[in-house]
Amino acid sequence: MEIAITNDNQNITVNLEGRLDTLQAAECETRLAPVYENADKEIVMECEKLEYISSSGLRIFLSILKAVKAKGGTLTLRHVNNEIRNIFSITGFHKLFTIQD
Repeated sequence: MEIAITNDNQNITVNLEGRLDTLQAAECETRLAPVYENADKEIVMECEKLEYISSSGLRIFLSILKAVKAKGGTLTLRHVNNEIRNIFSITGFHKLFTIQD
């Protein structure tokens, strides 16, 4: 799992690449600490190269969303592939997140 975070003081962009599965979840959450710290900003999760997400990965996304809502920021998921969109739809997460093409 590759994670690249860009912070331009107003916005945070998180580029995710690979598989966000149970084995990667703990490390991913640690590497996403800057996102939690800046949850008052506009956060974009770029998912174009995210190949798979497990329930552990969904929990991380939900945790980020809760932090953003608590601090008054925004969270947008961008370029989510059809397989992951289907997972979001089945779990009802599509109703919680702003998803852009």
